[in-house]
Amino acid sequence: MKVLVANIGSTSFKYRLYRLEDRALLAQGKAERIGQPGGLPDHSSAIQACMTDMIGPGKALERLEDLDAVGFKAVHAGPSGGLQLVDDELLHAMEQYSFLAAAHNPPYIQAMRAFRDLLPCVPMVALFETAFFDMPEAVRTYAVPYEWKEKLGVQRYGFHGASHRYAAERANSLLGRSGVRQISCHLGGSSSLAAIRDGVGIDSSFGMSPQSGLPHNNRVGDLDAFSLLYVMKQTGVGIDEVADTLCRESGLRGISGISGDVRDLLAADQNPRARLALDLFVHAIRHYLGAFLVRLGGLDVLSFSGGIGENSPEIRSAVCRDLDSFGIALDEEKNRTGEGERDLASSASRVRILVVPADEEWIVARSAGELLKATAN
Repeated sequence: MKVLVANIGSTSFKYRLYRLEDRALLAQGKAERIGQPGGLPDHSSAIQACMTDMIGPGKALERLEDLDAVGFKAVHAGPSGGLQLVDDELLHAMEQYSFLAAAHNPPYIQAMRAFRDLLPCVPMVALFETAFFDMPEAVRTYAVPYEWKEKLGVQRYGFHGASHRYAAERANSLLGRSGVRQISCHLGGSSSLAAIRDGVGIDSSFGMSPQSGLPHNNRVGDLDAFSLLYVMKQTGVGIDEVADTLCRESGLRGISGISGDVRDLLAADQNPRARLALDLFVHAIRHYLGAFLVRLGGLDVLSFSGGIGENSPEIRSAVCRDLDSFGIALDEEKNRTGEGERDLASSASRVRILVVPADEEWIVARSAGELLKATAN
């Protein structure tokens, strides 16, 4: 079975084509600056270019009919999320939650419709980032009128599910047993922690939207709701303007005034606001790390994924500092050397400290294949 996985950004389109039977990567490519000078005009044009590059004599697919499915790492459809075939009802649900995932849902909806027009006979499958989490009601529920949850879907969902799922599978495989207690740190332009027991996400630093939890590159993270209402009351700014500020001008960028990229902030370490942004980021990670240690009743694996998690020894070191009493002891020499998947724990550490390069696209491709097989029976 051959599955094309589409990874959609607001101005980018990346794809990978897998053969599921042997996990072979048959093709991959990307288009950037979509809708900007020097780039393709829209996502439909990028998808068409992908088809041209991938299909034809001597290419990854001889003909269009050889493609079995298109999979999407979708973000938010509220309670309608999970693993689903893309249809009009699902697209409508995604539209209903676009305000909460403004950088993600609109380009995915556009791309899904473009793929359906171009490949009307090929099944489209969406794996939502929320699908990995199975939180108890007490964890999922906010202390607001219960009708908000019942009628509007106001609750905690969790995101980055494909990345956390892959990290969980690798941890279980490396430890070779069930019942593993793991905290997965996906740290990148968007960051989150997940508490995982036996491969199941039981808690997340994310709440109802991808703007919550840890401070992100330029997105806000956790914020007292009344502080936002206070700013709106004092300044007279409207909902859309505030939402734009929270999504584009906040996070590490908003604090530092320089950049939301951790590499830039580390390079500007002598700048007090850059240092503050880094310290706040690490504090937020350790805040959830401590909460999830209690949530799990102990820890077997601490894993790092994402661009920062995989490539920033400084952040990993700061996160793990002085946690020896919890069984977390980082080997600094291992931390600053090597690449790819590896264990950074010292010989004295009771907890495995893993770097797990994320392979979210494979999780989406495999899930799409599983759904199609299930629906065919």
